[in-house]
Order: sequence, then structure tokens, then C-alpha cells
Amino acid sequence: MEVNEPVFYGFAENLAHPGRNMTGFTGLEPSVGAKWLELLKEMAPRVTRIAVIFNSRTTPDAALFSRSAEAVAQQFAVEVVRAPVQELSDIEAVITMLAREPGGGLILPIDTFTDFHRELLFETAARHRLPAIYGARNIAAAGGLMSYGIDLPGQFRQAAGYVDRILRGTPVRDLSVERASKFKLAINLKTAKSLGLTVPPGLLAIADEVIE
Repeated sequence: MEVNEPVFYGFAENLAHPGRNMTGFTGLEPSVGAKWLELLKEMAPRVTRIAVIFNSRTTPDAALFSRSAEAVAQQFAVEVVRAPVQELSDIEAVITMLAREPGGGLILPIDTFTDFHRELLFETAARHRLPAIYGARNIAAAGGLMSYGIDLPGQFRQAAGYVDRILRGTPVRDLSVERASKFKLAINLKTAKSLGLTVPPGLLAIADEVIE
């Protein structure tokens, strides 16, 4: 199970000393919210209002990512609004409302609800020509504009070292919970073209994966 904030959810007392029979590696930390905003603004400079869409029941820690984006919003001349959704109709309503004025954009943290309904998100965002950035690479591969998230294969390799130490007798409670240290940017060129966006050369240069 991947958890962004184990302390927030009560799985660990703190990252250095979990204090319980559980350890491992975290998902994304809240500061990534600011990075999502920065990348989306670079991809679509005309964006002035960004909605952070998440289901507060399935991903309550998503509000922390929104707070991170809000903290740097003025620096990038954008307005960030939280847009919690719980029903399919909420997704349609939020995106339609955002599209009533020019300059709209979307941030979608990793969320099982929005991931499950990604086709609706793609369709609605494309209809209103709204650029969006996602927290999971599989969303960009499936048709999302871009994603920025952790390097999962890299974490699996790190986890092997933890398994080895546990099998050699190290108590789980003595193993710190490690923050993700490597991230990957994926850009879907086909989706960018459909939205009328030209991917900046600088963004292409730092992309780990370009989907055509």
C-alpha cells in the first residue's frame, strides 16, 4: 500500500522513528503541489485559475497538496481553488464552472476516485480545452496531458534492501520511513497537440518520458 503521509494517517509516530511494526517508503509529499503548479504553468502559460480536484473521502491528504500550491500561487500569477468531488456529476460541474472563463487549468493528485473515472476527466477537460497535470504516470500514458510523480520502480528496488535487513533481524520499528527522492515527468504530446499547446523546449528537455 502506498501512503503519501503516514504520520497524517496515523500509521507512524514520525518518519525517523515510526514507533510501530510498520515502515517503508512514502508516496508524494505535500510540497509537490507547488511543483505541479509550476510545471502546469510552464506548459500552459495562459493559465490563471487552477482547480485542485480530489475526493476528500478517498484522499483526505490531498488538501495538503492544494495548500502547497496555494502558497506559491501569487508567485506564478494564478488563483488556486480546492475542488473536492464525491460524485461523477461533481467532476462535470467543477470543470464546467472552471471553463466559464478563460485561463482554467487542473491539478489532480493521486486519488482512487478520480483515477477510476479518468475517462470522464479526459473527455470533459478536452471538451473545454483545459490543461491538467496528474500525480501518476499511468494517467498521462492513458491520455492525460502530463504527470509528475514518484519513480515507483526505483522505490521497489529500495524496498528490497529493507526486506533484506528485516530478514537479517533488524526490528521494523528501527527502520525509518523514507521519503521519495526521485521523481519523473511524463508529457503526452498527442494530448498537448489536441489542446493547442506547444510544449516548451525546456520542458521537453527535462521530461523523463515523452508519450507520442
